[in-house]
Amino acid sequence: MPREVRERQMLDAAVEVFARRGYRAASMDEIAELAGASKPLVYLYLNSKEDLFSACIRREATALMEAVRAAVDPAAPAESRLWSGLRAFFAHTAEHPAGWAVLSCQARTHGEPFAVVVAELRQEIVDLVTRLLAETADGAAAAGERDAGGAGALPGHEVSGLAHALVGAAESLAGWANDRTGAVPTAKETAATLMNVAWVGLENLMNGQRWTASARP
Repeated sequence: MPREVRERQMLDAAVEVFARRGYRAASMDEIAELAGASKPLVYLYLNSKEDLFSACIRREATALMEAVRAAVDPAAPAESRLWSGLRAFFAHTAEHPAGWAVLSCQARTHGEPFAVVVAELRQEIVDLVTRLLAETADGAAAAGERDAGGAGALPGHEVSGLAHALVGAAESLAGWANDRTGAVPTAKETAATLMNVAWVGLENLMNGQRWTASARP
């Protein structure tokens, strides 16, 4: 069997075991058995349990980012790009629940170098969302879509904050959707839930409609 095929089988097995057992409780024996390989062969190909876990995280992070990027048409309006990206994100996490569990739970609880890879992935997604939100706000300003009393261009820190909030909400929703035991929402339904919050809120901001605290303490 070609080495790349055997390594893929090992990584597939490792992702399943790490997601189910956690990094510390996962055993190389179980991973080797699930992969249909000997434990010495797993060590030969992937060196150590730490290296194997790192390889799993990097593979799953790359696959998720590639799925999101592939779904986003650079020529489409910002709203369509955000919608397509969210749908791709939720579709991928639903289709690869073990991979998402490794990224969202296991990798973040064991410190460096694992958490660094996840942080890099998250920052890539935040940067993408930040650009989409900024382009939307700039486009609205250029087209004169705001009322005379509008808020003008959104400050950079506000766009960045909105992007972080949106990505955090997406991560939380993905976990919620994957953990449900009853009716499971589709990726489209989950994406629509987030768009209803994010896009409607952004539209209000661009029209100068902001929430303000009441006079009450």
